[in-house]
Amino acid sequence: MTDAVIFDLDGVIVDSEPVWEEVRRAYVDRHGGRWQPDSQRRLMGMSTGEWAAYLSGELGVQRSPEQVATEVVDEMTERYAAHVPLIAGAVQVVRRLAGRWPLGLASSSPPRLIDAALAAAGVAGEFRATLSTERVPRGKPAPDVYLAVAQRLGAHPSRCVAIEDSSNGVRSAAAAGMRVIAVPHGAYPLDPDVAARTALTIGRIDELTVDAVAALLS
Repeated sequence: MTDAVIFDLDGVIVDSEPVWEEVRRAYVDRHGGRWQPDSQRRLMGMSTGEWAAYLSGELGVQRSPEQVATEVVDEMTERYAAHVPLIAGAVQVVRRLAGRWPLGLASSSPPRLIDAALAAAGVAGEFRATLSTERVPRGKPAPDVYLAVAQRLGAHPSRCVAIEDSSNGVRSAAAAGMRVIAVPHGAYPLDPDVAARTALTIGRIDELTVDAVAALLS
């Protein structure tokens, strides 16, 4: 078994959480639903099927979950075609770590958005395994996607470092048995109970060094 590093995408490599919130909030308003104060926090980490059902059900959108998923992802695809909001320093960090360990990607985005983001960043070739929560039974905070990526990399979860920005993402990777480095988004701080589940918390992705990851795997 090898050591490995597994990245989240949204909020770690791509500053997409504000875009997701803007698109889904406007969609809810257009289709008769009501956005709640905790909606974005709850949505972070959900798989496509889970958040589509949440918008259609709990938020009262007058569209089926299948329609919600298709229409929202179509709009996100249009946004990405115009501009993928890469996080400063993320590409350099990915390349540095890829020079030392096999990399995986465990994302709640649908596959076409994962592909678009990695292509725009020019780092698709740096990842040996990428997986959307659409392809596993449960989204984050369940550990399914992290366990599946570790298996594809041939790495035991205990020998993996996960890099996450959200509370549900940290919960997911920690539940998989991984060491977690948290890079919280300024607009979406970690829940108070999550801090104890992280091995390291940093303020920006460009603060992440090879030495910091190596120390967690030593």
